[in-house]
Amino acid sequence: MRAFAFALLLATPAIAQTPMTAEEFEAFATGKMLDYFSDGQVFGREVYLPGRQVRWAFTAEECKLGHGYPEGEQICFLYDGDPEPKCWRIWPNGDGLAASYATDTPDIPPRDVRETTEPLACPGPDVGV
Repeated sequence: MRAFAFALLLATPAIAQTPMTAEEFEAFATGKMLDYFSDGQVFGREVYLPGRQVRWAFTAEECKLGHGYPEGEQICFLYDGDPEPKCWRIWPNGDGLAASYATDTPDIPPRDVRETTEPLACPGPDVGV
């Protein structure tokens, strides 16, 4: 039985991690810009502003303003013009963070999240940081 439990733990590393609370994430991220990676490629960038306000952009898309809030063990973000919240489990991972989307299955690896000094490129109406 112990071998099965150990194998299960190894097969689902995202579930085995203790997620950050919304307060811990807010303390870490406020004033920073973070890149979100999937398969080694940046797919989006977000700047974290005071008061849990955020500005997000998928690569080469318009920026969206939003705000973050806690939902159980998840940190959710609601963006202007999108009624569906985007919820994540986020935990420390080496010199950055790791994040799994709330609906990810165990076979989907967590995304790497790293601080960046690159500007948030907003080609749409809300240009800049």
